[in-house]
Amino acid sequence: MRHLDARRLGALIALFERAVGFYGELVNINAYHQPGVEAGKKAAAAILKLQGQVEALLADGVSRSAADVQQAIGEGPVEPIFWILRHLCANKRGYIAQGSWDQPASLRFSKA
Repeated sequence: MRHLDARRLGALIALFERAVGFYGELVNINAYHQPGVEAGKKAAAAILKLQGQVEALLADGVSRSAADVQQAIGEGPVEPIFWILRHLCANKRGYIAQGSWDQPASLRFSKA
């Protein structure tokens, strides 16, 4: 390939997809039946639901720690909530963290 553009890249990806499917047929494996993908979708849906609950709770502008958020929501461990809060702050979604990131328990999160 002398030049790589969007069309050629798409063709190359399509070629690899077909090769995987073809090889799966040769070795009697259904390459498109992926229980792990379904499990990933379910896990992502649970995290997105939890993120929605976190955002709804912080909409009032009150500063809370990750543990406070977890206690108010009353669902699951505090670690996923911390990572959701970190993601919301890092992606300029209007959330701020006050405290030191090297001491996560000291952090307080709020909607700006």
